[in-house]
Amino acid sequence: MKIASDFHNISDGQNDGHNGGIDPDQPLVPVHFDGQDYMLPEGANLAASLLAAGVRVFRKTPVSASPRGPFCMMGVCYDCLVEIDGMVQQACQTFVKAGMIITMPARPTDVPSLNAQEPSE
Repeated sequence: MKIASDFHNISDGQNDGHNGGIDPDQPLVPVHFDGQDYMLPEGANLAASLLAAGVRVFRKTPVSASPRGPFCMMGVCYDCLVEIDGMVQQACQTFVKAGMIITMPARPTDVPSLNAQEPSE
């Protein structure tokens, strides 16, 4: 079981329970990501927590299967897409909750190859 490393809370002093920072005083809860169990701080940003726990690849691109992980951390780039309990979401816009089942999004099997040629008529 992996445990997210301790970080200092980066909030502005007001703690609403969802400040995105990883507070070492937050209780750790179990989550499951792609075959591995992790203990992450409850209520913390999911992308930041997984990165702190050593996860670097969150998804693979549909065409080339290139690895992708969080980049912008503000919901713009979509490189942190994960499937949580059957629904594809951005990890950087999600808070850690106990018992989450997280996987890499399924790759579509019907994506044509970049090198495929159009049939001529």
